[in-house]
Amino acid sequence: MNTFGFGRGSVFEAHLFINGQSLSAPSGGTFDRRDPLSDNVVTRAAAGGAPEALSAADAAAHAFPVWSETPAEARASVLRRASDTFAARGEEVVAIAAEEIGSSPEWTRFNLTIARRILDQAADLCALIGEEVCDGPAAGSTYILARRPAGVVLGIAPWNAAVTLATRAVAAPLACGNTVVLKGSELCPKTHEWVARCLSEAGLPPGALNYITNAPEHAGEVVEALIAHPAIRRVNFTGSTRVGREIAQTAAQHLKPCLLELSGKGTMIVLADADIEAAAEAAAHACFFNQGQICMSTERIVVDERVADVFVARLADHARALRHDPETGARPLGALISAQAALRVRGLVDEAMARGAHLVTGGEVFNTTLQPTVLDHVSPGMRIYSEEAFGPVAAVVRVGDADEALSIANDTEFGLVASVFSADVATATEMARHFEVGIAHVNGSTVYDDPAMPFGGMKASGHGRFGGSAALHEFTELQWITVCEPRTGTTRSGEGR
Repeated sequence: MNTFGFGRGSVFEAHLFINGQSLSAPSGGTFDRRDPLSDNVVTRAAAGGAPEALSAADAAAHAFPVWSETPAEARASVLRRASDTFAARGEEVVAIAAEEIGSSPEWTRFNLTIARRILDQAADLCALIGEEVCDGPAAGSTYILARRPAGVVLGIAPWNAAVTLATRAVAAPLACGNTVVLKGSELCPKTHEWVARCLSEAGLPPGALNYITNAPEHAGEVVEALIAHPAIRRVNFTGSTRVGREIAQTAAQHLKPCLLELSGKGTMIVLADADIEAAAEAAAHACFFNQGQICMSTERIVVDERVADVFVARLADHARALRHDPETGARPLGALISAQAALRVRGLVDEAMARGAHLVTGGEVFNTTLQPTVLDHVSPGMRIYSEEAFGPVAAVVRVGDADEALSIANDTEFGLVASVFSADVATATEMARHFEVGIAHVNGSTVYDDPAMPFGGMKASGHGRFGGSAALHEFTELQWITVCEPRTGTTRSGEGR
């Protein structure tokens, strides 16, 4: 049987998945995800609307009593089986993501590796859901601090790290005993359906995980209907700061807590005593991997001017080794999500050059591909200094010393990730403590994730944390119960009369 519904011919078919059943939209409506290069239809997807969204939330609410009362060991087993399914069927989603979003096989396989670690860590999290008991201050009193599932969780996942981020949107909520509605991206509906189906078929009861897709023009009504549904108790969203603000405003109207992981402007500092080759290699990985379409990507490299010439030369060498070959079609970095995205990023490069930046290498646009680009002498006032590029551009800012480097690193509205390279680990670690970010690294790439660690940002990069035990706070309710022993020597009402 064709479990995952790969479509007829070369066109994938994506369906809604509600209450354990694969469905078309009742109206028969669909929308097409087209190849941004050829304009051929890649995926024909069910176009759900508000009625389907409400049905998905209803199904999750109906399944909640069953899943929330499922023993922790059984929930963990489901998540581990899903991890095994990801490993066994991974090449299916490698093929899907290559067509839907232009992802290189290496990028999707990397996604699968991280997604499996997310599932395994979530399985371990199951054992941490429980109660803490301690003596109260009064004689004969006991305090119970009980964590329990919150209810139905809405997860909204983006396209750029499609497998990893769809998995992250649902794994910890399920581990905590919640049921979930996953809203997939219109840009990768089949990729996200693959994630939902693998998880569901690992042993989730019907309705524990529901999946809905919508045409782009219906996104607002679907999200608003889901957030307003009384069974939805938590929202998690990964995406742009602009959309995240809209999600937060809608959630606030209904007093629904939401975890937001939003845009970034990752900064790497290279101090004068740094290992230049190690820093250049890390920068190439962090700036160019997946065409720079990662929230953790390094977008600005702040370099001590005493080593800047050597560093820029080495980084340029790495960039040239990663170029797309238009003749053979080899794309080691994959593609940008659209030709428009490539032109937008190139526009940022042009604006910076007009203001005095120097193009060292790269910058050529081939449809959905931008050659890895090194832009030197970037300074405040240039758009690429402050705006999230979300493309393969390394913007080098030269500074005089470590204090200026730290000031530049914090001179941004975003606060997701930063790193510093230095031979003096103690000094670098102290600098990391002063970064205004949720994640900091010393002598390492900004593109690094460990599902056991809290992941999230500050400022306009969002609030709340995925990962590790921090997820318990996000996806459970904490209840305080006081138990007092009956006083001895008292009589019941009416006795002794």
